[in-house]
Amino acid sequence: MSSTDMLGLAGKVGIVWGGGFGMGERSALRLAEAGAQVAVVDLIPERAGKIAGEIEARGGRAVALAADVTDEPGVEQALAAAEAALGPVDVMITVVGLGVWGQLLDFTLEQWNDAHRLNLTSFFIPARAVARSLVKHGKPGAIACVSSVSGLTAAPNHGGYGAAKAGMINLVRTMANEWGQYGIRVNAAMPGAAATPRLAMTAEGLERFRDMLPLGRPADPDELAKALVFLVSDMASYITGDNLRVDGGWTSRFLMQGGIGSMSHAAGVKAK
Repeated sequence: MSSTDMLGLAGKVGIVWGGGFGMGERSALRLAEAGAQVAVVDLIPERAGKIAGEIEARGGRAVALAADVTDEPGVEQALAAAEAALGPVDVMITVVGLGVWGQLLDFTLEQWNDAHRLNLTSFFIPARAVARSLVKHGKPGAIACVSSVSGLTAAPNHGGYGAAKAGMINLVRTMANEWGQYGIRVNAAMPGAAATPRLAMTAEGLERFRDMLPLGRPADPDELAKALVFLVSDMASYITGDNLRVDGGWTSRFLMQGGIGSMSHAAGVKAK
């Protein structure tokens, strides 16, 4: 059995929102490698066109579309155009979000609203549109998005982002519960640190991750893309409402790691 058969994506129609850049780009290419036809949607038409062209150059079938995922009419138009070109959508991946930085005492309401619009509304609108299409066509499907470890813990200096990602984690669970009756699965892949094109990391910054992460490095965008494709594939056919940690072990670390030796000494306990 080939890997394409195992994934069960051959011949299916996938749509990737934010598919022209970083994790979204890799997700679109990975879906195409698995045999899916792919609608690549991006805010910038040229980026979507580049990735769709790359898929077609490799022998796949793709269409490039432009849309702002926080604009409901634009999302509906893009989905309609994708389905007119490729057929009804089976699976969806969305990789849209942006950190909004600042301490909460200094946060403006505009910054707060932007954090939620860019990181939560940007998932809700396309996910609902695709779910409505799946229900309309009477077919099962799968939806995957990118959450964050910032939605599980405190998020100092990016509280709006953390709150939005916590909302996304909850929304994924709620969608999974409401839409399971239609055969629609909804999951999230949760990165910690990821070396995306937008995040330029210095040698000093990379060195810090060697101490912070069990694997000693940030994720490559392709590692997140593989997790997202897995979540919408048949390999994950009984997984829904989940928040898959793709964080290099970040959230598995002992919270007091690094200080345990001094604590043991202070308590009169010999560390072994």
